[in-house]
Amino acid sequence: ALWRINAMRFLFLLMAVIMGGLFVWPQMLFESADWDVMRGLAKSMLAALALLSLWGVRYPLQMLPLMLYEIAWKTIWIVLIAGRAYMAGKWTPDIEGLFNDCIGIVIAYFIVPWRYVWARYIKQPMEPLRKQG
Repeated sequence: ALWRINAMRFLFLLMAVIMGGLFVWPQMLFESADWDVMRGLAKSMLAALALLSLWGVRYPLQMLPLMLYEIAWKTIWIVLIAGRAYMAGKWTPDIEGLFNDCIGIVIAYFIVPWRYVWARYIKQPMEPLRKQG
């Protein structure tokens, strides 16, 4: 549906502008000299995700795997890291902050065209491992 495609475009735009333009890229440009390796790695991956999200504004279905990646990592983090910390009574301000950053991904669950994902990425036959001849 057109509304779903445009909603996906909007989500990609939010990923690019909010994550990239407002947070990650300014940090990368002006604060990164003092970061440890893991923080630098994480921020670099988020910066790349923000840049690639711009393509999602133009080509939302072609860039759908990028959104699926975003859904996957945030869901995994919420369930396995934040959820376990909460259940163990080890909730910290850092976990709460990242949880608040990640929980908005729930919106994507209602926007992603799951029937398309099923047909395109699950049911569709695998591409051949070698050239047919």
